[in-house]
Amino acid sequence: GAAAAAAAGTVCTWPSSLTYIWQPAHCRLKIFAADPGHSPSAATLQPAARLLQLSSSKMMHCGPMLSFTRCLIRRKIITQSSLEESKLCRCLTTIDLIALGVGSTLGAGVYVLAGEVAKWDSGPSIIISFLIAALASVMAGLCYAEFGARVPKTGSAYLYSYVTVGELCAFITGWNLILSYVIGTSSVARAWSGTFDELLGKQIGNFFGTYFRMNSPGLAEYPDFFAVCLILILSGLLSFGVKESAWVTKVFTAINIVVLSFVMITGFVKGDPENWKISEESLINFTAITNNLSSAENVTSIFGVGGFTPYGLNGTLAGAATCFYAFVGFDCIATTGEEVKNPQKAIPIGIVTSLLVCFLAYFGVSAALTLMMPYYLLDARSPLPVAFEYVGWGPAKYLVAVGSLCALSTSLLGSIFPMPRVIYAMAEDGLLFKVLARINSKTKTPVVATISSGLVAAVMAFFFDLKALVDMMSIGTLLAYTLVAACVLLLRYQPTSF
Repeated sequence: GAAAAAAAGTVCTWPSSLTYIWQPAHCRLKIFAADPGHSPSAATLQPAARLLQLSSSKMMHCGPMLSFTRCLIRRKIITQSSLEESKLCRCLTTIDLIALGVGSTLGAGVYVLAGEVAKWDSGPSIIISFLIAALASVMAGLCYAEFGARVPKTGSAYLYSYVTVGELCAFITGWNLILSYVIGTSSVARAWSGTFDELLGKQIGNFFGTYFRMNSPGLAEYPDFFAVCLILILSGLLSFGVKESAWVTKVFTAINIVVLSFVMITGFVKGDPENWKISEESLINFTAITNNLSSAENVTSIFGVGGFTPYGLNGTLAGAATCFYAFVGFDCIATTGEEVKNPQKAIPIGIVTSLLVCFLAYFGVSAALTLMMPYYLLDARSPLPVAFEYVGWGPAKYLVAVGSLCALSTSLLGSIFPMPRVIYAMAEDGLLFKVLARINSKTKTPVVATISSGLVAAVMAFFFDLKALVDMMSIGTLLAYTLVAACVLLLRYQPTSF
């Protein structure tokens, strides 16, 4: 009875002649006579001695385990004074964050994904698919925006889980983010290399495929030296300073937006609204021709039933699930908490505005694409050049190629940028090697973390296949978004914790 009450820091009497007071701060049990004028005998103190001996024995056995458990669930405490402290350079503005978010999110997917989803999943209703995906992304973005306003520190989902859930969850989340960013960097670098190789008539691929072929399962067809050089160059750019890399991101993002605006204007000028009203009979006849059938009788269209929603509501929703990953990338804004001026205001505005700009771009390009030519004629791999050929504007494909390379460049910068910030935050908290938390005195950037993470990403881009990398990245991204949303719910019950 005394031990139970003492655990709560209370006072109890057992037996009646003795009083026990447990002091948790000093891990001490005080025993004294209930009656100050009465001195307890040895026989009276014997039960208390046995109780104290038993408690001490249990604490010796359970102490290390309890200490280890507390370390796993302890939360990081962030004070108001620590929010203002930063070893990094606070030089980014709201415009820089918007450009970073748009550049990271509006990558090559806008040039490829729209054609694939429209042809096989949604048809012209792809614009509804992008709307649904945008709404889901905005919900995730608002979770990041709230954390970014309340905890404007470097670390993104790693930091958010640390201050709400505990150290073990933060450690797992941090490694998940690092792997996702490394894989994202490697996959985008290989995509950039492949796009550039296409412009050169696949001369690079043919050369390395002939002399450096790798015949191993899970590995790429040949080592991508071009992707390695690209990652190392951009890692070096980020090491020179965040302001310089932000300036490069703004230039490439501006070019990308100009090219996409040209695509949208062209689509609405040369587009035909009848492409949203294709009959099922036309699709059946096209299916019969594609399959070299002499008659269209008893033939089922492989392109749906026509109209605005040829694949029905299920197809529109399936397209939305695929389109959701086109909005991945805005979370890199959350890692700039210690490098942006007025982060409580700039981070939420940057996240929401970048998602809005990306939705308008995806919506406009997909609408223009399905208006320019029938959805079932789209090329799933390179829809825009084929669409311009269809409307008689063939030379415009070179402008599309320039926009695609700029989009891939900003997407690659957006993948590399947050990776060393998460590593720096974990190293600063003691969850990674302290050397990774070193900040260059001149550039105010985590140089060691930037170079080391760039080397790891370069190695992965050198050896591994693109498809395997993207599949692994999608799982990690979904896990991070889910965790941040759950942490916001926990935040509601501890509003004064930080």
